[in-house]
Amino acid sequence: MAKDITPSLTAGAEDHAVEAGRKLFAGPCDFMLSVVNLDQLPAETVGEVAFAGRSNVGKSSLINALTGRKTIARTSNTPGRTQALNFFDLGGQLRLVDMPGYGYAKVSKPVVEAWTKTLKAYLRGRVPLRRVCVLIDSRHGIKDNDEEILKLLDEAAVPYQVILTKIDKIKKGELERRVQETTDRIIKHPAAHPVVIASSAEKNIALDEIRAGLALMT
Repeated sequence: MAKDITPSLTAGAEDHAVEAGRKLFAGPCDFMLSVVNLDQLPAETVGEVAFAGRSNVGKSSLINALTGRKTIARTSNTPGRTQALNFFDLGGQLRLVDMPGYGYAKVSKPVVEAWTKTLKAYLRGRVPLRRVCVLIDSRHGIKDNDEEILKLLDEAAVPYQVILTKIDKIKKGELERRVQETTDRIIKHPAAHPVVIASSAEKNIALDEIRAGLALMT
């Protein structure tokens, strides 16, 4: 069950967007660098799309699935594995940014606080940041620390798309309730895209819709 990311487009325009997304993500995708401190950020030459979410929500898995590569972004069953802003270059047209997971992490409190500070500073002040994909685990829905990020993005006027992940792990009826519940909550957030995307990196669900939306950021 996937929601259309571009509901205002005509059928022809939607087809064009899907094809543009396919071409973009089928092209070169290279790891650029890992950023721990904001003074290490790359030059602001092209647009960026960041992937944010709680630890272990599936950010790296989604990036791998979108790019059709198994290991472009490192994945782990251990929450908190991503400890930096990891930048990936899509053929010089767009950058993907895999952000540190917020929430639970098996590391010290000072390290978590440092990650959180860097994450918030990047979201508030990065000029090339075109959109943030906020990933929410469909099994759990929006939690308090998700709400904190959504409010931060609202305040910074950074557009964001809420994407439910791992929908293959829940039943259809539960998914329908989760999509509606999430839609009802984000409608109160001015910077949020009004349509929730329900996805699965493992089952390749809604990847075309996500790619199409991100291709519009180039």
